[in-house]
Amino acid sequence: MSSLLSRRFSALAITLLLPFGYATATPAAPVVFPGASWSVAPEAEPGSTCRRDLDATRNYVRTLDTTSLMAVQDGSVLFSEGPVQTVSIVFSVRKSVLSMMYGKYVASGTIDLDRTLADLGIDDVGGLLPIERQARLRDLLAARSGVYHAAANGGDDAAAAPPRGSHVPGSYFLYNNWDFNAAGTIFERLTGRDIYQAFADDLATPLQLEDFDLARHARSGDARRSQHLAYPFYLSTRDMARLGYLMLRQGNWRGQQLVPAGWVKQMTQQTTPAAQMHPPHTARRGFGYGYLWWLLDEPQDSPLSGAYMAWGVHGQYILVVPKREMVIAHKRQVPVAGNWNVSWVGPTAFLRAARMLAAAPCRMGER
Repeated sequence: MSSLLSRRFSALAITLLLPFGYATATPAAPVVFPGASWSVAPEAEPGSTCRRDLDATRNYVRTLDTTSLMAVQDGSVLFSEGPVQTVSIVFSVRKSVLSMMYGKYVASGTIDLDRTLADLGIDDVGGLLPIERQARLRDLLAARSGVYHAAANGGDDAAAAPPRGSHVPGSYFLYNNWDFNAAGTIFERLTGRDIYQAFADDLATPLQLEDFDLARHARSGDARRSQHLAYPFYLSTRDMARLGYLMLRQGNWRGQQLVPAGWVKQMTQQTTPAAQMHPPHTARRGFGYGYLWWLLDEPQDSPLSGAYMAWGVHGQYILVVPKREMVIAHKRQVPVAGNWNVSWVGPTAFLRAARMLAAAPCRMGER
């Protein structure tokens, strides 16, 4: 074929492909990761819709008992309010973090989610019932174990638990700290690693968490109630945002797969819709549940459609918003002057701020 015919053939091929969209595709924008510190997005022009919406969000957040909030979009800090470097306890956010840590060990076969408590030799103070010992590890991660033994710590829905032995494992959702604490014990037994050291090695170090202090961490709770203790985490808001950004990037951090992408999908795939949750007040929240992550139930046209979050009592949140390439980390620091009985920033108030941020036209090219 002559060079002239070759050029004409190529032009014809492109013309034919155009209606199908092949020749109009543009390369995807490169993924931006933070370095030792987060970079800040260019400030929106005064008077722009983006600037106006961010100012409105700031004014609203300042009406809440928010300690700090940080929103990251396209890898840079879009919005920041309060001392994002301050470290404090993040309560049940710990559960979503543990789920992330499970990923590589499930992928390697070190952890088999279908092993039962009986297989694993898991028991507790006073003994578990035979039916309870048939719960699989995946049932614990989904809060569907059917084990209603007392937990070593409070802050769950155990007061609404049905009688022990009344439900087959896997059949009934109850947000029960026994499940989550036992999942921590099982992680340590199967991996042979301390939870906090594993977190430091597997996540904190490669993510370059700025404020994580391994020495501050220890399992806690009342061992007279349950031998499976809680594993509280102490994190800053800006480090919470890094964990959320790792989830947004499907577990990949600068080309290193810290959490298998398939596990990110499994964690955030609904195992329990809101309507199947117990007790009724939990169902009324309108959130689904995956493996230790809460899933938002939003209409398709919502900027938060497809979002999911880690959620701790008083107002600790890591919200991942794939639709907007955004992560929002929020902290309500406790205690306050030694007092633990303080006001909350509940999900309704937090998600109002999140919707304002996600709806703001602030991505490059939208300002």
